[in-house]
Amino acid sequence: MSALLFLSKSSAIRAALLIQRWYRQYVARLEIRRRCTWNIFQSIEYAGQQDQIKLYSFFGFLMDHFTPASSERNLISHIFRENEICRDVEWERYFCYKSIDVPDSYTGPHLTFPMTFCGVSKLVEAFKHKQQLHARYVLQILGETWRLLRILPNISHLSSCHTKEITICGDLHGQLEDLLLIFYKNGLPSTEKPYVFNGDFVDRGKNSLEILLILFGFLLVYPNDVHLNRGNHEDHIVNLRYGFTKEVLGKYRVHGKKILKLLQKIFSWLPLATVIDHKVLIAHGGISDTTDLNVIARVDRHKTTNRRNGDAGVPVDFRRRVRSLTHHSSTPPQGLPRRSLHNLHTSHQHMNWSVDDELKKRRRLAGFDQSYGERKKPDSDSDPECEEGTETYEHEWEQMVDLLWSDPMPQNGCIPNEVRGGGCYWGPDVTEEVLGRHNLQLLIRSHECKQDGYEFCHNRRVLTIFSASNYYEVGSNRGAYIRMGADLVPHFVQYQASRTCRELTLRQSVGWTERSALQALRRQLFVHKSDLISAFREFDPNNTGIISPSHWASATESVLKLGLPWRVLRPQLVSSTKNGMVDYQEWMKELSITEPKLEISDTSLLETMYKNHSNLETIFRIIDTDHSGLISYEEFRQTWKLLSSHLKTEISDDVIANLAQSIDFNKDGSIDINEFMEAFRLVDLSAHS
Repeated sequence: MSALLFLSKSSAIRAALLIQRWYRQYVARLEIRRRCTWNIFQSIEYAGQQDQIKLYSFFGFLMDHFTPASSERNLISHIFRENEICRDVEWERYFCYKSIDVPDSYTGPHLTFPMTFCGVSKLVEAFKHKQQLHARYVLQILGETWRLLRILPNISHLSSCHTKEITICGDLHGQLEDLLLIFYKNGLPSTEKPYVFNGDFVDRGKNSLEILLILFGFLLVYPNDVHLNRGNHEDHIVNLRYGFTKEVLGKYRVHGKKILKLLQKIFSWLPLATVIDHKVLIAHGGISDTTDLNVIARVDRHKTTNRRNGDAGVPVDFRRRVRSLTHHSSTPPQGLPRRSLHNLHTSHQHMNWSVDDELKKRRRLAGFDQSYGERKKPDSDSDPECEEGTETYEHEWEQMVDLLWSDPMPQNGCIPNEVRGGGCYWGPDVTEEVLGRHNLQLLIRSHECKQDGYEFCHNRRVLTIFSASNYYEVGSNRGAYIRMGADLVPHFVQYQASRTCRELTLRQSVGWTERSALQALRRQLFVHKSDLISAFREFDPNNTGIISPSHWASATESVLKLGLPWRVLRPQLVSSTKNGMVDYQEWMKELSITEPKLEISDTSLLETMYKNHSNLETIFRIIDTDHSGLISYEEFRQTWKLLSSHLKTEISDDVIANLAQSIDFNKDGSIDINEFMEAFRLVDLSAHS
């Protein structure tokens, strides 16, 4: 009897071990799939940021080297200069809300000023129930915020206390449900509940403006207990591409332009960092080997466009500072010929050399050396009399960009952040040196989505916090925030704002996000169709239509440059195989993507539109200076000329004219930007099959 009992127990133990081993393998496979999915989302996101930087570097090139009278230069000049109204008194008059009446039919919250806790609480409740705040109150809040921000220092200092914890939040990116969930779990900001919000409040999500208004409201009520750091998305140029500009204009068609102009000023006045107890530094992006908090503390963060009249002898660029941190203008060397867009294609080789040379010079001026990937001291080719002033400006500009755009890396050193196209990658040795030099013990930063909402690196001296849950897709990541007491030890609270996600099993959650990532990747493959076929044919000299999986992976990476494990992804992307070989011709037919709603005979133009969808929309919104959502035929033509010059390709006027006529649905001579972009939005049909 005892022997049988022993055997049954040992069998149960073996069975339990087998189940445990199977479950661990099962979870490990899911984790591999999750990480692969994550890499897809992140690679596509960073590729878009690179694209944006390249586009604005090109615009900067036009501004520096094209004739001031050229129509192309005039089309984009307004994004590189301060708004025409520059005196504070004139700003007050321009943004005066008193002439805007609130009608009796308005059902949203009515606010009184100065703002009170009760007023902001009403605002939170209204936004929770999807009510819209009247434009008069929006302008009032923004105006009061601008006045307050102007007296705040570049670096906010606050002290911890044994009786209350400081709450630190990362990126929110327009996801109001995450902010509301944080307030529900943690409580509303108050003197007893101080908060630090670490930038990137806007873009991508649908409720960026509501988030700003709530945060600004609490800032006005508790200016000593609510601290807002600037992120890289608090930038009017970035907003053109990533949705915030479109959001504001869609919600406030009459007063949207005023709101955007005031927000542009507000963003430039946001503080750059926060320090707790002189021991914990909080900044959006990070640091570099040249980071100096003393320099950051005194930098002219709002980037005044025009210096005083007494600044004679200072280089033009030093006087004409640019508010956006996505572009850094530099005065061209003496004797550099100015060109017009119309002769770009006749001197194609010269254009290629000029743009590349200019981009290299910009990186060099920012402290980067592209040849060796090492950061060097800023070099200046300005007038010797102004060299010191220009070098100071270059150093200040670099400090701000590094603070907002940089990312940590596991290796020692400091190198250009080629993945994002701005800022740097810094290693643990740089963390030790910079924190040690400033007598700090921890750097808290955001800027990167993390699967668990937070992540330590650099021997736990750098902490990333990200508060936008489900950032890429439902179930893709948790959001998190930090509670920090007098001991300065961070405690984390994680959450998922989506109820759908909370109800999914681990397998369902991974499957959901994986399908979404593969759909996004198929769209990328589709828009590079011609380039991929050319790359595949290099491995197929006999034009058989079949190549090996390794050649398929090499060719795909050479075109998309996403740094993904293509051989691992191939079974999920390619079903057309013959004896272990890839039938790439058949595979291309399998990429089921919707055709446009319009008939376009020029396939090269169609591919250009697909591939540069975001760039095209960005240029449209830059050219739409009155923010009407409509552009004329001539502005449409100029948009395509700018894009073709940026891409170094030729698109004829006839092709552009035919396209314009085909999408002018009501034949009034104007083109609706939103309708145009929607007509050419890609949809993966396999997702609906």
